[in-house]
Parts: sequence; structure tokens; C-alpha cells
Amino acid sequence: MAGALDAVDGTLRVAERIHANLPAMSSAQVKIAELLLEDPTAPLDLSITELADRAGTSPATVTRFCRQIGFPGYVQFRVGVATDAARGAVDDDAWRADIHRTLEPDDTPADVLRTVLSAHIRSLRATASVLDTAQSRLVAERIASARHVDIYGIGGSAALAAEMQSRLYRIGVNAHAWGEVHAGLASASLQDEGTTAIGISNSGRTKETIEMLAGAKSAGALTVAITSRSASPLAQLADVCLLAPVPEQYLHPADLSAKHSQLFVLDVLYLLVAQRDFTATASRIAASAEAVAGHRRAD
Repeated sequence: MAGALDAVDGTLRVAERIHANLPAMSSAQVKIAELLLEDPTAPLDLSITELADRAGTSPATVTRFCRQIGFPGYVQFRVGVATDAARGAVDDDAWRADIHRTLEPDDTPADVLRTVLSAHIRSLRATASVLDTAQSRLVAERIASARHVDIYGIGGSAALAAEMQSRLYRIGVNAHAWGEVHAGLASASLQDEGTTAIGISNSGRTKETIEMLAGAKSAGALTVAITSRSASPLAQLADVCLLAPVPEQYLHPADLSAKHSQLFVLDVLYLLVAQRDFTATASRIAASAEAVAGHRRAD
């Protein structure tokens, strides 16, 4: 998996890597994750075999776990743990207070602001750390060359589908957003090998979105899932899954930190599509801006 965040920001903590990758971990890897989130410095005192024994797994699983969160092996993983520990206990305590914080009924407005900001930042960092840039480029190429692009989403995801459709249409992509299952199924049935279909669902379990994406896949379209869980039905159905993980929800399972992660993935795809013919993209955006200029008040 080719996450991009480390190329931008080398300060991603081990715990943040673990939270970001939890949705894609096997049950055996989750045991290791839970142990390390409870005792972050354990690897400094344990060999790979001892850590595996404590987690009830095997050394090979520990090695796969290290690779899953971005380290080549256990030695490099221990260096990452040591680096985090060297940042200092005071800084670590403050960071832990923010990353594990949930909304409480007696929180002050300042507490609420800090909780929400922390949740949204963590969601974006988690998404950037696991987003597969090679797969994203492939999807962008297929979108740019597609005869027709369908984007499916229900509820809050429908708004994101509509936003992506508007952006793509403005730069010359024949895109359509569907938030109503009957219309979406009808459009899905008209897809073929020259089309692309995208399903957006945080849980990956939204029945209507799964049905629409399944219809498009049966008709021959390249199917793409944007979801927080790689093991979800939507992700398993799609030809390509782009993860938008949400480490923790602070109040509601569909909170806005999930939407920001999804929008982040969609924004990356949009810009990759726009790059393919930058001159034409700029020209179309300028033309559409000029078309509505008369409906804006002068300064």
C-alpha cells in the first residue's frame, strides 16, 4: 500500500499509524494493535517473539503488522517506537489526552472545539497515511477516459457524490450522481466496459449503495469503493477500494470527520483527473466561471 503522508510529514506517530490501519488489519494483527495501544513502549523491552507471545500471535504476524503500518520490519518499528518515546512524557501525555478524547456532556465550548479539531485532523492524517496513490492514479485515469461516470451515495454520502459530480462535470467529465436507489439502479444497468462507477459509504454496509455499485459491475463498469473499512461488503465488491479511515467517532457514527476523509479522497481524485489535460481543465474552469460572473455582486 502506497500511503503518501510520510513523504509529506515524517512525524506520524506509531499510534497514529496503528489507528489509521486498523480497518485493514486481520484479527491477529488487531490483537497486536490493541496490546500496543495499551502499552506503547512494550517493543522496547520485548523481542519480536516475546511480543508475539504476549499478543497471542506469531512472529510472522508481527512482521506483517509492522509492514501494514509502514515499517519494513520489527527493527525499524522499534526505532519508530523509540523515537516517539524520546519526544518526552509531557508532550506524549498531552497528545494522548487529545487523541483518545471523546465528547462529554459537561465539556466547555473550548473542550468541544479541541475535540472536534483533533478528530478531524486525525481522520485526515489517517486517510493520507493509507491512501494508495498508485490506485488513485489508476482510478483518475479511468475517470478521465470514461464515456460515463456514475457516483453513488445515500444520505450524507449523497452530498459528497453531488459535489464530486459537479467538479468533474465542470472540467469535461460526463459524471452523474445518484442518491436515490431506483434512479441509480437504472443508470447502473446502462454501464459498460468504458464506464466507471464509484460508491461512497463510510461503513461500507449501505444496502442501496452496494446494490447500485453491484449493478454497475454486472454491466461491465470499473467499480470503486470509498469507505473506511476494507473488509466491508462495498469494499469486497469493488474492483478498487480507496480507504478513508475514521480512527474514532466523537459522538455520531456518521460524524463530519468521516465526511472530511471521504472528501479528501475525492479531492485527490479530482485533481489527478484535472492534471491529465491541465490546459483544457483551466480553460473549462475559466469558461464556466465567466458564465456565472454576472450573478455575483461586485465588490
